[in-house]
Amino acid sequence: MYLPQQFNHPEHARNIILENPFASLVSNDDDGFPFISHIPVKLMPHATDAQQDMLLGHVAKGNPHAGFLSKRPQVLLTFMGPQAYMSPAVYPDLIRVPTWSYVAVHVKAEVRILEGEEAKDALLKQLIADHEPAYAQQWRGLPETYTHPMMNAIVAFEMKLLKVQTKVKLNQHRPESHLAMHAAYDAGGESEKALALWMRRLGLVS
Repeated sequence: MYLPQQFNHPEHARNIILENPFASLVSNDDDGFPFISHIPVKLMPHATDAQQDMLLGHVAKGNPHAGFLSKRPQVLLTFMGPQAYMSPAVYPDLIRVPTWSYVAVHVKAEVRILEGEEAKDALLKQLIADHEPAYAQQWRGLPETYTHPMMNAIVAFEMKLLKVQTKVKLNQHRPESHLAMHAAYDAGGESEKALALWMRRLGLVS
């Protein structure tokens, strides 16, 4: 990822992943062309060292990606946060052009396939706990004749982080535009309001 220094914010990687857990998982297929699956990912934070965080995910067993992961375990995951157009109207002068603001994390990772129903069940329960805790009781109550085939139909895996890049592109290097930019985003839709919040998180506006 192209990452100018003013947009480099590694300290926010965890929060971006936690807030945007639906990732693009990228591998090369057998012809060397990128193959992408869109999957929910569970971040497992390490107690003391973010570089030792783990990610958990799964794909359908029928997805060709399952085979690519076994053959080529190094992958790229991308997490996309809020994004929106930025008008040059936020600048006090007119010699400017439009651009796009966005928040993203790229993770290079090493995959290890998780074998056995116990590991798959643990992964699914963690995803349920994150996204619909009330469903946990229903999942536990389903008959094994249903849950076993469901778990047999997925390939679960954990991912060790090898490299993390975090980009928060909010015009940090143009302080003269921050107040007008924040006002425009704060008056916009859901994604724009989220970018306004990020401007406050970075201290670009008070």
